[in-house]
This record gives sequence, structure tokens and C-alpha cells, in this order.
Amino acid sequence: MANGSPFKVIPIIDLSDIASTDPVVRQKLVGEIKHACMEVGFFYVKNHGIPSEVFEHTLAMMRKFFDLPVEQKLGIENTKTPNFKGYSPILSGNNDPNGAGDLQEGFEFGFEPLEAHQSEAREEGIMAGANIWPTQLPEFRQAALDYYHKALNLGRLLFPLFALALDLPEDFFADKTKDSAALMRLLYYPPQFGEVDDRVIGIGAHTDWECFTILWQQPGIQALQVLNSSKEWIDAPPIEGTLVINLGDELARWTNDVFTSTVHRAINRSGVRRYSIPLFFGTDYDVRLEPIPSCVSPERPAKYEGITAGEYIKGRLSATYGH
Repeated sequence: MANGSPFKVIPIIDLSDIASTDPVVRQKLVGEIKHACMEVGFFYVKNHGIPSEVFEHTLAMMRKFFDLPVEQKLGIENTKTPNFKGYSPILSGNNDPNGAGDLQEGFEFGFEPLEAHQSEAREEGIMAGANIWPTQLPEFRQAALDYYHKALNLGRLLFPLFALALDLPEDFFADKTKDSAALMRLLYYPPQFGEVDDRVIGIGAHTDWECFTILWQQPGIQALQVLNSSKEWIDAPPIEGTLVINLGDELARWTNDVFTSTVHRAINRSGVRRYSIPLFFGTDYDVRLEPIPSCVSPERPAKYEGITAGEYIKGRLSATYGH
């Protein structure tokens, strides 16, 4: 949880100068990110460089995919793959151990060249395996991967800023993210009616597992909530032209909780369908997650044992989906 007083709002950070080499400009941006990472664990970004029509096209394809007959979607269910990629039916996942299932459908995929004829050798180890796509909707793949690669590029620009915010060399993460272990989920949350029951909600209270998440939220629908250090749920509504960035457990383990992964949940009580797209950007699966020496001290002893990123992510996926 956050290191200071409980936050009441989630900051908005302007990324217009993300590529600036001016040290003064860059340090100002790094300072804003450092404050958000230490005190909230969440922040919005505006002027992120991804055109709105990319989101609109992806959303249109998501609607078509989730409208497919359930038996067609089950043909590419994630239980059929060792790497958990593919379709996840409603209530098949359970992110909150105290919950009774997540009221959402999902589709998960990882890195793949945008053009099918391209190839790129990648080292994925324990999480190796190809994506699977719905054959009934060939244009779905193109739309999903188009947004995936644009979000991936944004994530690569953020890593150096996180490094500088930790007083590390700007390229600290470069050799640890060569194979871009980034997983994207396309999510559909049906509207939830009736009595409020915290055991079954859109997605139960949880932290994300990777280094950080880049989240697109469907405009106009409030669902995401973030837990502050006073155990208050703070709304994180979609703000036009922004994406949400939140830190995950890999970065928390690496920084010995100097940067912390903040608990959040989503509840769709809007009365209409809701869609969202998180990109979970992690380290390469063979990288060992151990506290960075500068984040360990007598006052802050190491909290986590070392584990490879692949082992950690696969273990969390197994716990969530029960296989």
C-alpha cells in the first residue's frame, strides 16, 4: 500500500515530454512518477500518443468476439493451452481468494508480430506457446495486435522513467525486458444487478502481478476502484484521452515495496455492458526477481525470496484459474 497518508484522488501525468532529452524537463516528469508510485501506486497518463481510433476499432472487434456463441468461444478456452492464453468464460477466474468468481469474460494473448508472415525469435521459457485466435473472426486478431503493439511501445518508454525514479541507471530494465513479457487481456463485464455481494463482482480485490499495467477503460462507465491505506475504495473513473497506469507485484518485489502494488477491483453497476483492456507489462520470464540492493536497508530488510518471473506469473495464473 502507499507509503504516506491515504490518497483521495489519483494523479494525472502529462506524457507530452516523455521523449525529451532535456534533463530539467525529464527530471520533472520523473519526480511526478516517483511521487505517484510511492504514494498511490496508480496514475493516469494523458498525451500518451495512441490515437483514439485505435481504441474504437479494438472495442468494435471486442464486441463482435464476445457476442459469438459460447460454444465457439469455448473452442479456444484457456484451459486448452499450457500458457493460459485464449478465452476465459464468465466466473472461470477468481482473483480474490475470498470471492466466488469474477463476473467477466476475457481473452488473453501475448507477443506476436503484427504481420502473420513476420517472425521473431523470443525466449519465453516456462510461459512459452503461441497465441490462439477465433477463426470465425479473422479481423479480431489484427485489431487486438494493433493496439497491443502501440501499448507495448508506450510501456518501453515508461521503463526508463521508473528506473530514474528509483535512482537507478536509465537503462536498468533494458536487458531484463528484451523479450517483452507482456500479456494483454480483452475484458467484457456484463452489467451487475440486484443485491450487492462483494463475493461476486466484475473482478475481485487483487493486485496485478507484473511490473505495471497499462489500462484502457471504456468511456463513461465507472467500475474501477482503488484501495487506499485507510481501507477506503477510491473511484478511478475513465477520463477522456487518458490511460491508467498501475504498479504490479514484480516491481513491488524488485523494489522491496518502495514502489507498491495497490489493491483494486472493478464492479459494473452501470446497467450497460462494460469493456476494458489491460496490458500487463512484465520482465522477461527468465529474469530473477530479487530486491534491488538500494531498496534494502536495516530499516527495510528484504521481504521477498528470489523467484524467476516466469515461475511467479505461472503460479499466479494457476491459482486464479484453478489449473
